[in-house]
Amino acid sequence: MIFFAAAGSPQEPQSQQPQQPAQPQQPSAPAQPARNAQQRPPRIISRSDTVIVPVTVKDRQGQLVAGLQRDDFRILDDNVEQKIQFFSADPFPLSAVVLIDNNLSQKQAQQVQKSLEAIAGGFGPSDEAAIVVYDQFPETVSDFSFNNDAIFTSLKRLELGSHFPGGFGGPVSSTPVINGQAQPTGGPPPTAAPINSETKDLDDAVWAAGQMLKSRGRDRRKIIFLITDGNNSRHNAHPFKETLQLLLISDVSVYSVSVGHAFLQKETPRLEHYAKSTGGDVYFASKQRDLERLYSAVTEEARNQYTLTFSPEDVDRKKDYHTIEVRVRRPDLDVSAREGYYQGAVLVGP
Repeated sequence: MIFFAAAGSPQEPQSQQPQQPAQPQQPSAPAQPARNAQQRPPRIISRSDTVIVPVTVKDRQGQLVAGLQRDDFRILDDNVEQKIQFFSADPFPLSAVVLIDNNLSQKQAQQVQKSLEAIAGGFGPSDEAAIVVYDQFPETVSDFSFNNDAIFTSLKRLELGSHFPGGFGGPVSSTPVINGQAQPTGGPPPTAAPINSETKDLDDAVWAAGQMLKSRGRDRRKIIFLITDGNNSRHNAHPFKETLQLLLISDVSVYSVSVGHAFLQKETPRLEHYAKSTGGDVYFASKQRDLERLYSAVTEEARNQYTLTFSPEDVDRKKDYHTIEVRVRRPDLDVSAREGYYQGAVLVGP
Protein backbone atom coordinates (compact mmCIF):
# COMPACT_ATOMS: atom_id res chain seq x y z
CA MET A 1 0.00 0.00 0.00
CA ILE A 2 1.14 3.55 -0.66
CA PHE A 3 0.66 6.55 1.53
CA PHE A 4 1.75 10.11 0.83
CA ALA A 5 3.31 12.32 3.45
CA ALA A 6 1.85 15.79 3.04
CA ALA A 7 3.89 18.89 3.85
CA GLY A 8 3.29 20.57 7.19
CA SER A 9 3.07 19.40 10.78
CA PRO A 10 0.50 16.92 12.11
CA GLN A 11 -2.54 18.30 13.91
CA GLU A 12 -2.50 18.17 17.69
CA PRO A 13 -5.47 16.48 19.38
CA GLN A 14 -7.91 19.07 20.75
CA SER A 15 -8.50 19.07 24.46
CA GLN A 16 -12.12 18.94 25.62
CA GLN A 17 -13.54 22.28 26.86
CA PRO A 18 -16.69 22.93 28.92
CA GLN A 19 -19.71 23.57 26.75
CA GLN A 20 -20.59 27.25 26.30
CA PRO A 21 -23.93 28.72 25.34
CA ALA A 22 -24.40 28.92 21.63
CA GLN A 23 -23.36 32.24 20.14
CA PRO A 24 -24.54 33.76 16.90
CA GLN A 25 -22.26 32.63 14.11
CA GLN A 26 -20.08 35.31 12.57
CA PRO A 27 -19.04 35.18 8.95
CA SER A 28 -15.69 33.43 8.80
CA ALA A 29 -12.67 35.15 7.33
CA PRO A 30 -11.27 33.69 4.15
CA ALA A 31 -8.58 31.11 4.73
CA GLN A 32 -5.07 32.49 4.54
CA PRO A 33 -2.19 30.52 3.03
CA ALA A 34 0.31 29.21 5.52
CA ARG A 35 3.31 31.48 5.86
CA ASN A 36 6.68 30.22 4.78
CA ALA A 37 5.15 26.87 3.83
CA GLN A 38 7.72 24.82 1.97
CA GLN A 39 6.51 22.84 -0.98
CA ARG A 40 7.68 19.25 -0.63
CA PRO A 41 7.22 16.57 -3.25
CA PRO A 42 5.19 13.55 -2.14
CA ARG A 43 7.36 10.73 -0.90
CA ILE A 44 6.73 7.03 -0.84
CA ILE A 45 5.90 5.50 2.53
CA SER A 46 5.95 1.85 1.62
CA ARG A 47 4.20 -0.97 3.42
CA SER A 48 5.10 -4.61 3.33
CA ASP A 49 3.24 -5.40 0.11
CA THR A 50 4.79 -2.74 -2.11
CA VAL A 51 7.20 -3.48 -4.96
CA ILE A 52 9.19 -0.50 -6.22
CA VAL A 53 10.26 -0.65 -9.89
CA PRO A 54 12.57 2.04 -11.31
CA VAL A 55 12.28 2.11 -15.11
CA THR A 56 14.61 3.53 -17.78
CA VAL A 57 13.19 4.33 -21.22
CA LYS A 58 15.43 5.11 -24.21
CA ASP A 59 14.83 5.72 -27.89
CA ARG A 60 16.58 3.85 -30.69
CA GLN A 61 19.49 6.27 -30.51
CA GLY A 62 20.06 5.44 -26.85
CA GLN A 63 18.78 8.79 -25.56
CA LEU A 64 16.65 8.99 -22.42
CA VAL A 65 12.95 9.54 -23.13
CA ALA A 66 11.13 12.06 -20.94
CA GLY A 67 7.49 13.09 -20.81
CA LEU A 68 5.84 9.67 -20.39
CA GLN A 69 2.78 9.40 -18.16
CA ARG A 70 1.33 6.66 -15.96
CA ASP A 71 -1.01 5.43 -18.71
CA ASP A 72 1.96 4.87 -21.03
CA PHE A 73 3.18 2.00 -18.83
CA ARG A 74 2.03 -1.53 -18.14
CA ILE A 75 3.54 -3.80 -15.51
CA LEU A 76 3.18 -7.57 -15.25
CA ASP A 77 3.97 -9.86 -12.32
CA ASP A 78 4.44 -13.46 -13.49
CA ASN A 79 2.56 -12.44 -16.67
CA VAL A 80 -0.38 -11.11 -14.62
CA GLU A 81 -1.02 -7.42 -15.26
CA GLN A 82 -0.89 -5.27 -12.12
CA LYS A 83 -2.38 -1.92 -11.18
CA ILE A 84 0.22 0.84 -10.98
CA GLN A 85 -0.35 2.39 -7.58
CA PHE A 86 2.25 5.13 -7.66
CA PHE A 87 3.94 6.82 -10.60
CA SER A 88 6.61 9.49 -10.66
CA ALA A 89 8.80 11.02 -13.33
CA ASP A 90 10.65 13.16 -10.76
CA PRO A 91 14.38 12.60 -10.25
CA PHE A 92 15.35 10.76 -7.07
CA PRO A 93 18.48 11.40 -4.97
CA LEU A 94 21.21 8.80 -5.28
CA SER A 95 22.91 6.55 -2.77
CA ALA A 96 25.91 5.16 -4.64
CA VAL A 97 28.85 2.89 -3.97
CA VAL A 98 31.59 3.70 -6.48
CA LEU A 99 33.24 0.28 -6.83
CA ILE A 100 36.60 0.37 -8.63
CA ASP A 101 38.61 -2.57 -9.95
CA ASN A 102 42.08 -2.38 -8.36
CA ASN A 103 43.69 -5.04 -10.55
CA LEU A 104 43.68 -3.55 -14.04
CA SER A 105 46.37 -3.65 -16.68
CA GLN A 106 48.87 -0.81 -16.48
CA LYS A 107 47.30 1.06 -19.40
CA GLN A 108 43.76 0.63 -18.10
CA ALA A 109 44.77 1.66 -14.58
CA GLN A 110 46.40 4.83 -15.89
CA GLN A 111 43.31 5.77 -17.89
CA VAL A 112 40.98 5.17 -14.95
CA GLN A 113 43.37 6.96 -12.56
CA LYS A 114 43.35 10.13 -14.68
CA SER A 115 39.56 10.08 -14.99
CA LEU A 116 38.54 9.45 -11.39
CA GLU A 117 38.03 13.08 -10.41
CA ALA A 118 35.30 13.39 -13.06
CA ILE A 119 33.10 10.95 -11.13
CA ALA A 120 32.38 13.54 -8.43
CA GLY A 121 30.89 15.90 -11.02
CA GLY A 122 27.95 13.54 -11.50
CA PHE A 123 26.74 13.82 -7.90
CA GLY A 124 24.50 16.59 -6.60
CA PRO A 125 24.00 18.03 -3.09
CA SER A 126 21.26 15.51 -2.26
CA ASP A 127 23.35 12.51 -3.36
CA GLU A 128 25.59 10.42 -1.14
CA ALA A 129 28.48 8.27 -2.29
CA ALA A 130 30.99 5.83 -0.84
CA ILE A 131 34.19 4.70 -2.57
CA VAL A 132 35.42 1.10 -2.54
CA VAL A 133 38.28 -0.61 -4.39
CA TYR A 134 38.57 -4.35 -4.82
CA ASP A 135 40.76 -7.16 -6.02
CA GLN A 136 40.58 -10.36 -4.00
CA PHE A 137 38.91 -8.42 -1.20
CA PRO A 138 36.95 -5.14 -1.13
CA GLU A 139 38.43 -2.17 0.74
CA THR A 140 36.44 0.91 1.71
CA VAL A 141 38.35 4.06 0.79
CA SER A 142 35.68 6.46 2.07
CA ASP A 143 32.27 5.86 3.63
CA PHE A 144 29.02 7.52 2.51
CA SER A 145 29.21 11.29 2.28
CA PHE A 146 26.93 14.04 1.00
CA ASN A 147 29.93 16.37 0.78
CA ASN A 148 30.87 16.57 -2.88
CA ASP A 149 34.17 18.24 -2.07
CA ALA A 150 35.07 15.32 0.20
CA ILE A 151 34.10 12.82 -2.51
CA PHE A 152 36.24 14.73 -5.02
CA THR A 153 39.20 14.78 -2.62
CA SER A 154 38.95 11.04 -1.93
CA LEU A 155 38.91 10.27 -5.65
CA LYS A 156 41.78 12.66 -6.32
CA ARG A 157 43.94 11.06 -3.63
CA LEU A 158 43.09 7.51 -4.62
CA GLU A 159 46.06 5.73 -6.19
CA LEU A 160 45.08 2.54 -7.96
CA GLY A 161 47.46 -0.25 -7.08
CA SER A 162 48.56 1.32 -3.79
CA HIS A 163 45.45 0.45 -1.78
CA PHE A 164 45.86 -3.19 -0.93
CA PRO A 165 42.83 -5.03 0.42
CA GLY A 166 43.15 -5.96 4.05
CA GLY A 167 39.99 -4.78 5.73
CA PHE A 168 38.42 -8.21 5.36
CA GLY A 169 41.46 -10.22 6.37
CA GLY A 170 43.03 -10.30 2.92
CA PRO A 171 46.70 -10.25 2.00
CA VAL A 172 48.88 -7.18 1.60
CA SER A 173 51.57 -6.43 -0.95
CA SER A 174 54.94 -8.13 -0.57
CA THR A 175 56.58 -4.86 -1.68
CA PRO A 176 56.67 -2.19 1.05
CA VAL A 177 54.77 0.99 0.17
CA ILE A 178 55.35 4.32 1.93
CA ASN A 179 53.26 7.37 1.01
CA GLY A 180 52.03 5.55 -2.05
CA GLN A 181 55.58 4.81 -3.34
CA ALA A 182 57.04 1.32 -3.67
CA GLN A 183 60.29 0.97 -1.73
CA PRO A 184 63.35 -0.91 -3.02
CA THR A 185 63.88 -4.40 -1.65
CA GLY A 186 67.19 -5.33 -3.24
CA GLY A 187 65.48 -7.33 -5.98
CA PRO A 188 64.45 -6.31 -9.49
CA PRO A 189 62.47 -3.04 -9.76
CA PRO A 190 58.75 -3.46 -9.22
CA THR A 191 56.59 -3.70 -12.30
CA ALA A 192 52.87 -3.47 -12.85
CA ALA A 193 51.21 -6.62 -11.62
CA PRO A 194 49.59 -8.64 -14.38
CA ILE A 195 45.86 -9.11 -14.33
CA ASN A 196 45.04 -12.29 -12.49
CA SER A 197 41.39 -13.11 -12.79
CA GLU A 198 41.96 -16.07 -10.47
CA THR A 199 42.33 -13.63 -7.54
CA LYS A 200 39.82 -10.95 -8.58
CA ASP A 201 36.52 -11.62 -6.82
CA LEU A 202 33.97 -9.46 -8.62
CA ASP A 203 30.90 -11.15 -7.11
CA ASP A 204 32.21 -10.70 -3.58
CA ALA A 205 32.90 -7.02 -4.24
CA VAL A 206 29.39 -6.45 -5.59
CA TRP A 207 27.97 -8.35 -2.61
CA ALA A 208 29.90 -6.11 -0.18
CA ALA A 209 28.66 -2.99 -1.98
CA GLY A 210 25.10 -4.34 -1.79
CA GLN A 211 25.47 -4.81 1.96
CA MET A 212 26.56 -1.19 2.29
CA LEU A 213 23.50 0.01 0.37
CA LYS A 214 21.02 -2.34 2.00
CA SER A 215 20.15 0.00 4.86
CA ARG A 216 19.82 3.17 2.77
CA GLY A 217 16.25 4.47 2.44
CA ARG A 218 13.79 3.27 -0.19
CA ASP A 219 13.09 6.90 -1.03
CA ARG A 220 16.52 7.02 -2.67
CA ARG A 221 17.85 5.44 -5.84
CA LYS A 222 20.45 2.89 -4.70
CA ILE A 223 23.15 2.04 -7.24
CA ILE A 224 26.51 0.32 -7.53
CA PHE A 225 28.71 2.40 -9.85
CA LEU A 226 31.12 -0.30 -11.02
CA ILE A 227 34.33 0.44 -12.97
CA THR A 228 36.02 -2.79 -14.07
CA ASP A 229 37.46 -4.89 -16.88
CA GLY A 230 34.90 -7.60 -16.09
CA ASN A 231 37.32 -10.32 -14.99
CA ASN A 232 36.07 -12.54 -12.18
CA SER A 233 37.60 -15.47 -10.31
CA ARG A 234 35.99 -18.82 -9.60
CA HIS A 235 36.63 -18.55 -5.88
CA ASN A 236 34.05 -16.01 -4.73
CA ALA A 237 32.61 -16.65 -1.28
CA HIS A 238 29.28 -15.24 -2.50
CA PRO A 239 28.20 -16.73 -5.84
CA PHE A 240 26.30 -14.75 -8.45
CA LYS A 241 22.85 -16.06 -7.48
CA GLU A 242 23.32 -15.15 -3.81
CA THR A 243 24.68 -11.72 -4.70
CA LEU A 244 21.84 -11.01 -7.13
CA GLN A 245 19.28 -12.00 -4.50
CA LEU A 246 20.78 -9.48 -2.08
CA LEU A 247 20.62 -6.74 -4.73
CA LEU A 248 16.98 -7.43 -5.58
CA ILE A 249 15.93 -7.62 -1.94
CA SER A 250 17.71 -4.31 -1.27
CA ASP A 251 16.43 -2.46 -4.40
CA VAL A 252 19.98 -1.97 -5.71
CA SER A 253 20.81 -1.51 -9.41
CA VAL A 254 24.24 -2.14 -10.96
CA TYR A 255 25.66 0.32 -13.50
CA SER A 256 28.95 -0.80 -15.00
CA VAL A 257 31.59 1.09 -16.96
CA SER A 258 33.64 -1.58 -18.71
CA VAL A 259 37.21 -0.45 -19.41
CA GLY A 260 39.76 -1.58 -21.97
CA HIS A 261 38.96 -4.37 -24.39
CA ALA A 262 36.75 -6.39 -22.06
CA PHE A 263 33.91 -6.40 -24.58
CA LEU A 264 36.13 -7.81 -27.35
CA GLN A 265 37.59 -10.35 -24.93
CA LYS A 266 34.07 -11.46 -23.96
CA GLU A 267 34.63 -10.57 -20.30
CA THR A 268 31.34 -8.68 -19.94
CA PRO A 269 28.54 -11.29 -19.60
CA ARG A 270 28.67 -10.99 -15.81
CA LEU A 271 28.32 -7.21 -16.02
CA GLU A 272 25.46 -7.46 -18.49
CA HIS A 273 23.66 -10.02 -16.35
CA TYR A 274 23.92 -7.84 -13.25
CA ALA A 275 22.65 -4.82 -15.17
CA LYS A 276 19.76 -6.59 -16.89
CA SER A 277 18.60 -8.36 -13.74
CA THR A 278 18.64 -5.25 -11.53
CA GLY A 279 17.47 -2.62 -14.03
CA GLY A 280 20.91 -1.02 -14.41
CA ASP A 281 23.08 -0.59 -17.50
CA VAL A 282 26.51 -1.30 -19.01
CA TYR A 283 28.72 1.24 -20.77
CA PHE A 284 31.89 0.48 -22.71
CA ALA A 285 34.95 2.73 -22.72
CA SER A 286 38.35 2.28 -24.34
CA LYS A 287 39.80 5.77 -23.81
CA GLN A 288 40.08 8.24 -20.95
CA ARG A 289 37.75 10.78 -22.57
CA ASP A 290 35.15 8.03 -22.97
CA LEU A 291 35.35 7.32 -19.26
CA GLU A 292 34.81 10.93 -18.25
CA ARG A 293 31.79 11.21 -20.55
CA LEU A 294 30.25 7.94 -19.39
CA TYR A 295 30.58 8.71 -15.69
CA SER A 296 28.06 11.55 -16.00
CA ALA A 297 25.83 9.35 -18.19
CA VAL A 298 25.60 6.78 -15.38
CA THR A 299 24.39 9.23 -12.74
CA GLU A 300 22.05 11.01 -15.17
CA GLU A 301 20.37 7.75 -16.18
CA ALA A 302 20.06 6.44 -12.61
CA ARG A 303 18.65 9.68 -11.26
CA ASN A 304 16.08 10.23 -14.02
CA GLN A 305 14.33 6.89 -14.09
CA TYR A 306 10.57 6.64 -13.92
CA THR A 307 9.30 5.12 -10.67
CA LEU A 308 6.42 2.66 -10.59
CA THR A 309 5.07 0.74 -7.62
CA PHE A 310 2.47 -1.99 -7.34
CA SER A 311 0.98 -4.33 -4.77
CA PRO A 312 1.01 -7.91 -6.15
CA GLU A 313 -2.46 -9.25 -6.88
CA ASP A 314 -3.61 -12.61 -8.26
CA VAL A 315 -0.13 -14.15 -8.02
CA ASP A 316 1.12 -17.28 -6.32
CA ARG A 317 2.43 -15.99 -3.00
CA LYS A 318 3.92 -19.39 -2.22
CA LYS A 319 6.59 -18.71 -4.82
CA ASP A 320 9.62 -16.87 -3.51
CA TYR A 321 10.82 -15.33 -6.78
CA HIS A 322 8.48 -13.49 -9.13
CA THR A 323 9.26 -12.09 -12.57
CA ILE A 324 8.54 -8.50 -13.54
CA GLU A 325 7.95 -7.16 -17.03
CA VAL A 326 7.42 -3.47 -17.80
CA ARG A 327 5.98 -2.43 -21.16
CA VAL A 328 5.48 0.94 -22.78
CA ARG A 329 2.52 1.51 -25.08
CA ARG A 330 4.51 3.75 -27.46
CA PRO A 331 6.48 2.06 -30.26
CA ASP A 332 10.23 2.01 -30.89
CA LEU A 333 11.29 2.51 -27.28
CA ASP A 334 13.66 0.38 -25.20
CA VAL A 335 12.59 -0.32 -21.62
CA SER A 336 14.91 -1.42 -18.80
CA ALA A 337 13.69 -2.49 -15.37
CA ARG A 338 14.53 -5.07 -12.74
CA GLU A 339 13.54 -8.55 -13.88
CA GLY A 340 12.02 -9.75 -10.63
CA TYR A 341 11.62 -9.56 -6.87
CA TYR A 342 11.61 -11.93 -3.91
CA GLN A 343 8.33 -12.47 -2.06
CA GLY A 344 10.16 -12.82 1.24
CA ALA A 345 11.59 -9.33 0.88
CA VAL A 346 8.17 -7.87 0.11
CA LEU A 347 6.63 -9.49 3.17
CA VAL A 348 9.39 -8.22 5.41
CA GLY A 349 9.18 -4.71 4.00
CA PRO A 350 11.87 -2.02 3.98
